[in-house]
Amino acid sequence: MKDTLLDIIQHTSALGNIDLIKVTGTDTSTVINAVAEDKTVIITGTFKIPHPEFIGVFGMPNLGKLKTILGFDEYDDTSKISMTRVMRDGVDTPDSIHFETLDKSFINDYRLMPRTVTEDKVGNVSFKGTTWNVEFEPAVANILRLKKQASANSEEPNFMTKVDGTDLKIYFGDPSTHSGNFVFQSNVGGSLTSKWLWPVQAVISILSLPGDKKYRISDKGATEIIVDSGLAVYQYLLPAKTK
Repeated sequence: MKDTLLDIIQHTSALGNIDLIKVTGTDTSTVINAVAEDKTVIITGTFKIPHPEFIGVFGMPNLGKLKTILGFDEYDDTSKISMTRVMRDGVDTPDSIHFETLDKSFINDYRLMPRTVTEDKVGNVSFKGTTWNVEFEPAVANILRLKKQASANSEEPNFMTKVDGTDLKIYFGDPSTHSGNFVFQSNVGGSLTSKWLWPVQAVISILSLPGDKKYRISDKGATEIIVDSGLAVYQYLLPAKTK
C-alpha cells in the first residue's frame, strides 16, 4: 500500500494547490479525482491494477499530513500499513489508514473522509471530452526551455500557445512591454486558431512530475497533460483562460 500512497501524493499534493482527493474503488478499478483549490486543474487518476484495500468511496484530506507520515523512516518494509474499515449505514466503509512499526512502538492513524462529505466537497467531476487538435510527447529539453522562459517572464501568470507552420510556440507577455516566445514542439500535426491562455505554474508543476507524458490541446478551450507513473495514469485537465 505504501507505494500506492506515495504515488498518489507525488502526483496530486506536489502541485501545491490540492489537499483533498476522492477515491472510488471497486473490485475492478481504483480511481482518484481532485480539483485544485484555484480551479486551474482537474485530476483523474486510474490505477493499472485495482488496490484491494481501496474498495469504497472516500476522501483523503490533509494530504500534507499523509505525506509527512509516509516520510517517516520508521515505516520501512517491515512495518504494517493497512486500511481500517467500519460499518456506516450498513455499508462496509474505509475509515482510516493505520501505520504501525513491527515492534508497535511507533503508530499513526490517518483519518479518511466519509463518502457524503467527500462528494459534497469534490463532487462527481466529469469531462464530456473534446477534439484534440494538437498532441505530442514533450521532450525534457523543451520542458526546461519552458521553465527558462517562465523565469524570464515571472510577472506573467499565463502563457498562450500557437501553431506557427509546423511548430507549436509558447508566448509570454505583451510585445508593448516585456515578452518572450519559443518553439515548444517541432513538427506537430493539427492547428490552433483560438488565442487561449494557460496557467504557467500549473503546467510547469505537472510537467515536472515523474512519468511518461503526453500533451494535448483543444481549440475549444482545454489542455490535457497525461502522466503515466508506472502504477497509474493521471489525466490533468486545464480549462483555458481569457484575458
